[in-house]
Amino acid sequence: MRLIYCCSALLLLLLVPRVCQAGNILVVPIEGSHWINMDILLQALHSRGHNITILRSSKSWYITDNSSDYNIVTVQVEKSLDQKFITDIISKGIEFERGTISSATFLYMNVVMLGVMIEAHEVVGEFVSKTLDDQELVRNIRDRKFDLLLTDPCWGGGAILAKYLNLPLVYNVRWLVIADAHLAIAPSPISYIPITGSGNTDKMNFLQRVKNIGVYLLTQTQYHLVVKQTYQRICDKYLGPDNEFHQLVLNADIWLMRTDFVFEYPRPTMPNVVYMGGFQCKPAKPLPEHLKKFVQSSGEHGVIIMSLGTFVSELPADMTNEIAAAFAKLPQKVIWRHKGDRPATLGNNTLLVDWMPQIDLLGHPKIKLFVAHGGTNGVQEAIYHGIPVVGLPLFFDQYDNLLRLKERGGAKILTLATVEKDNFLETVQEVLNEPSYRANMQRLSRLHRDQPITPLDKALFWIEFVMRHKGAAHLRTESYRLPWYSYHSVDVVLFLAGAVLLVLLFILMLMRCLYAALCKSKVKQE
Repeated sequence: MRLIYCCSALLLLLLVPRVCQAGNILVVPIEGSHWINMDILLQALHSRGHNITILRSSKSWYITDNSSDYNIVTVQVEKSLDQKFITDIISKGIEFERGTISSATFLYMNVVMLGVMIEAHEVVGEFVSKTLDDQELVRNIRDRKFDLLLTDPCWGGGAILAKYLNLPLVYNVRWLVIADAHLAIAPSPISYIPITGSGNTDKMNFLQRVKNIGVYLLTQTQYHLVVKQTYQRICDKYLGPDNEFHQLVLNADIWLMRTDFVFEYPRPTMPNVVYMGGFQCKPAKPLPEHLKKFVQSSGEHGVIIMSLGTFVSELPADMTNEIAAAFAKLPQKVIWRHKGDRPATLGNNTLLVDWMPQIDLLGHPKIKLFVAHGGTNGVQEAIYHGIPVVGLPLFFDQYDNLLRLKERGGAKILTLATVEKDNFLETVQEVLNEPSYRANMQRLSRLHRDQPITPLDKALFWIEFVMRHKGAAHLRTESYRLPWYSYHSVDVVLFLAGAVLLVLLFILMLMRCLYAALCKSKVKQE
């Protein structure tokens, strides 16, 4: 009997997952909504005993000095991607969408805005250069013996620092500089994979596929121009000319992708891509007292919430008045995150707030509708809680995010150019009163939640996996080392075509010789 107990205990020890020892993690984050979801990941890592150190700019405007979750290392810089820089870009984007810029053309958005993006990435380049020029700082970082570097590769500095410091690299990712990260790491047939900005779904007709290819070529051109103008120069200076920035980016051990296939269209992927869409979502907590009273006062009609994300605190005054007038005609209560002037048409049913606990509100049973800009975080939170959406996309990937919800029957989309009181009211009423929108979002919520392990726990496992094994090289494909003609087997096709051509020429020559011999023999007989 004792032997049976001993064997059972040994088996139990073998089956219990090994706990990862406390790791030492260097984090190179970016600002805005990207920092918000990175911070959630860092809090979870800290709760498991890991030591977190954040490398940040001296002009950081999101990352606080004092936190019990992480240590701060600050790099002194002269320029920064501050809030004014970002909001100026957003204002130009809104003006373009509404057609109020005289030169608001496709050329404007894709040439002039490219210059703005290059300027932004040059600021990131300065941060990397200042870091690597400070040899004392670099020595201190090396002395801390970090186990890995965690970064968001939307800005390219993290990959360069990981290479310079010789650290395993993990991404909290959806974007690489400009393009969707999938385009770089995974096979991406553009016949059925829509390129962000094309407005296509995964079901495209001929003209839509033509547009898809055009947007793809434009995106890739912009990507390579930004890389050449900023990050490749830094690689040449600090790592040597043999290090190509694009390959450094692809060297990451694990890509923690902030999406999943409840939200994303099915597509090819790679073994080191881990999908953690909705990792920031969690059950709702009780609301603050003032919001609780307001929500409870809505009765059977319920509540609509509206937020346009981290960077957009207000829309143009004429638009806010149109939206406020539409809200005033609804029986529902409205909570609207808005920091601008109070709209003149605001109804008694609408509460303006500077900030709101979005996840907790979305999880409240009285919330009937989410009016949103279509950022990745908000879309995933709407899916998690099963709340239908009316979308007001502003820029970047937001229209494409909302389009995925629309295709699944959970959202309606309005453009800034067409928003006015009547069509906004009509759209909101349609989504409120047509049961299929809520039913479809509830179905997506059930699909999203039906997982053996939560997205956050999945992300934590793979971060700790990289620390335990000093990387995950066995999961990385070697395809990115191939030149384009080898990757697409152009050289093999040309070789085989040449071989077939030689065989045909040989047969032709042989037939010609035989024909000549037969003709010569016939002449002699005559």
